[in-house]
Amino acid sequence: MSGPSAESAEKAGTARGMAEGAAGAVPVVTRVVVPPRSFRHDLRAVRIVLHRELIRFSQDRIRMVSNLVQPVLWLLVLGTGLSNLMNGGAGAAGAVNLRTFIFPGVCAMSVMFTAMFSAGSIVWDREFGFLREMLVAPVSRSAIVVGKCLGGALVATAQGSVILALAGLAGVPYDPLLLLQLLGLMFVGALALTGFGVMLAARVPSMQAFFGIIQMALMPMMFLSGALYPLGGLPAWLSVLTRLNPLTYAVDPLRQAVFAHLRVSPDLERTFNPGVTWNGWQVPVGLEILLVLVLGVALMGVAVLEFRRGD
Repeated sequence: MSGPSAESAEKAGTARGMAEGAAGAVPVVTRVVVPPRSFRHDLRAVRIVLHRELIRFSQDRIRMVSNLVQPVLWLLVLGTGLSNLMNGGAGAAGAVNLRTFIFPGVCAMSVMFTAMFSAGSIVWDREFGFLREMLVAPVSRSAIVVGKCLGGALVATAQGSVILALAGLAGVPYDPLLLLQLLGLMFVGALALTGFGVMLAARVPSMQAFFGIIQMALMPMMFLSGALYPLGGLPAWLSVLTRLNPLTYAVDPLRQAVFAHLRVSPDLERTFNPGVTWNGWQVPVGLEILLVLVLGVALMGVAVLEFRRGD
């Protein structure tokens, strides 16, 4: 065979061999192993979601300051302005200053607004696609809801602890036991409120709609909870509404704890701290706390069902 013909045949054979080698080569496939769902992985998911909430709160200083403005105005401005309508001073034995009376309600209000804003971040995560990434993770959706509620409750309690630092201005003693009681009660109330907010956020499509619903729900809850006025001596229709309001059972234990550390006369105790009654029966504080806890767990359960039905 002549030179050019032999060279052409050699090139063709080389090309054919390379093609056959390429065709017979086994492609390299990288296996992706998804770990099975387990209780340990769910606990880790709860911790991650909770940690994310704490990081977001610590980095958003504008949010921290703005959430404190309204409770401080209620306590210092409204409390001071209306205190002139009452006799006695803040430190006098047997007298109650209005700032002292509304201090437990202000603590509850601070926790309420912060918990709802924390739950509202779910709507924000949905709009930016981050929520979808969490929902497709190999963990149960209940772990995501629990982590969100625990994180929101911790954030709201931390915000409420700033209000506790103003206790002296309201005539409330800086008793370590009292402060621990108030912190624990605020956490219980914040857990229930965050569960309520997460339940709403699971179905509301936009931030505007969410905050519109929250505004419509929070204001009646706040004014019907006894946070700003005593629950005794109310008209029958208003008394029924206050008993049906879940926030009432979060505010009353706070006020009971505060008045237990004050020196007031029995008449003032009955007037400003009448407690919650059902048809004349005084509801124990322990039962009120249990009701709030059960409500919080039930709301988290509904939120889990909403997330499982959603996309």
